[in-house]
Amino acid sequence: MSTRIDGDLPRRARFEVRFAETAEEIRETQKLRYRIFAGELGADIDGGAAGLDHDQYDPHCRHLTVRNVDSGRIVACTRILTGERAPAAGGFYSASEFDLAMLDSLPGRVMEIGRTCVDAEYRNGAVIATLWQGIASYIVNHGYDYLFGCASIGLEDGGATAHAILDQIRAQYMAPESQRVRPYIPMPAADRRSTEKPRMPPLLKAYLSLGAKACGEAYWDRDFNCVDVFMLLNVSDLNPRYARHFLGQTQAAADAPAPEHG
Repeated sequence: MSTRIDGDLPRRARFEVRFAETAEEIRETQKLRYRIFAGELGADIDGGAAGLDHDQYDPHCRHLTVRNVDSGRIVACTRILTGERAPAAGGFYSASEFDLAMLDSLPGRVMEIGRTCVDAEYRNGAVIATLWQGIASYIVNHGYDYLFGCASIGLEDGGATAHAILDQIRAQYMAPESQRVRPYIPMPAADRRSTEKPRMPPLLKAYLSLGAKACGEAYWDRDFNCVDVFMLLNVSDLNPRYARHFLGQTQAAADAPAPEHG
């Protein structure tokens, strides 16, 4: 059975969102991840001869993709790890960076998204919106109450932009103390401070637009030369504007949950 979850999109839409259904499709997402994380961002990843970014969590995740309908090429992807499947994976990926003890106190079902990336040629609103539409569809179909994940900020400029963005987050977008996490490696001090208004990375901007909150200080990911901010979205707090846009388009599918794969 197909796992396409975008049946309500216009037939001639340029992009389609669906889950990877075969081992080869999952390899396509891993190749895209490697190309961006290792090739573009310089992350220290042992991708082997095939140039794949893969880890212990991949076999336990659903891999969501956005394809260019005309070319068939995967142009964006993310992976979903649910609270039910996380124990078999050894826990959530975010737990390698943060103390996630506070998750145990959340009243409801949780799911993590991670390894999100978009091809450099397609970093526009349409692709990111299509990806989030797929995530929203999964939330509706499977009844999750909380979504969380790490949003990265690069340190190419010595940390000036990251510190400026985090100053803004501390002032406007912090979760309550009861929902804070602790990074195992705090971010380093900046070589210099930015005097310009920072531009937020697309994923972080999307989280904040949806109504997600930052749950504390950032983690320094030295392999990826970035810092990660732990973001938490209470689905009941979803920004009404985006709820209408994303969840409204997927509500019709809620009575027919997409099949789970092993």
